[in-house]
Amino acid sequence: MRCGKMAAPPPPPPPAGAAGAWGGVRRRCQRLLYWVPVLFISSILCWSYYAYVAQLCLLTMTNIGEKVVCLVAYHIFFMLFVWSYWKTIFTLPMNPSKEFHLSYSDKESLEREPRGESQQEVLRRAAKDLPIYTRTMSGAIRYCDRCHLVKPDRCHHCSVCDKCILKMDHHCPWVNNCVGFSNYKFFLLFLAYSLLYCLFIAATDLQYFIKFWTNGLPDTQAKFHIMFLFFAAAMFSVSLSSLFGYHCWLVSKNKSTLEVFRAPIFRHRTDKNGFSLGFSKNLRQVFGDEKKYWLLPVFSSLGDGCSFPTCLVNQDPEQASTPGGLNSTSKNENHLFPAKPLRGSQSHLLTDTPSWSETSGKAEKGKVGMSNPALTMENET
Repeated sequence: MRCGKMAAPPPPPPPAGAAGAWGGVRRRCQRLLYWVPVLFISSILCWSYYAYVAQLCLLTMTNIGEKVVCLVAYHIFFMLFVWSYWKTIFTLPMNPSKEFHLSYSDKESLEREPRGESQQEVLRRAAKDLPIYTRTMSGAIRYCDRCHLVKPDRCHHCSVCDKCILKMDHHCPWVNNCVGFSNYKFFLLFLAYSLLYCLFIAATDLQYFIKFWTNGLPDTQAKFHIMFLFFAAAMFSVSLSSLFGYHCWLVSKNKSTLEVFRAPIFRHRTDKNGFSLGFSKNLRQVFGDEKKYWLLPVFSSLGDGCSFPTCLVNQDPEQASTPGGLNSTSKNENHLFPAKPLRGSQSHLLTDTPSWSETSGKAEKGKVGMSNPALTMENET
């Protein structure tokens, strides 16, 4: 009886160290690739500087006054564009504060409990003193399994950054960063100044672009820079104007890009305008109270990113009850806020103008989400 050949044993699995090293190399390569769009924008910006300053202003323009005016105005737009772009890229996104992270005992309880109502009970205990009003689609507490924290309102987990980002708007590949609470103002200014930069170049380059087509320019190297400079500025102006207009609309409605696609869900219902306070207050929430800082890439937004004013009508029964007799009324109907307050500068949004009223009450010290009087909002004209 012939015996067949024995099958060769399977190759041993690669050692854990080798797999970890390969994963580290892959992550580093991914991080380098994420910078490609930023390098592309930077290279376009550097070429546009050379084409406008050297080829158009210094070599093509003949009128000295025109040269001076164009160079001064160009460098103002260029400086503001680069400054706001730099701040958008290198401002780190803000993450939830330590109060929203589960304690060690809560983590253990969450792991022991089967998924379902028992886990929600653990999360409700952990969130009872936090100023959170939004829920999941099923009405559950919003919890991040990767970061092990109760999500603040308007906070979302970014799959690229692998972090929870406060008031996340979107992850932008053109800045290789998450756009959220800490840099949303910078992102808006970046869009505004890049649009002005492109419009200025297109407007001042137009007459020389026309001369190119009518053979009014000598056949030199500057001729081709002028042509491509106008085409690039015009094309970017179209795309930037639509994007900037969209984000201006978001600011006026106090919405993020994510909230447009999925409206925030509160304890009682979905409310797509739940965070809108009226145009002026929505604007101040992003740009701050001091108008001298509005046009500069300097952080001036109100609040801490963890809690936001809302125009909720119904009080959340899961939050601590508001002290009796403190409910204030507006002209048309009652607008009760949940008892958990806003923090510092966010509460200031509700108290420093006549359209908001607050009845006085003592806050309970030593807690996140101290007990606060109910606040009301009147209809803005």
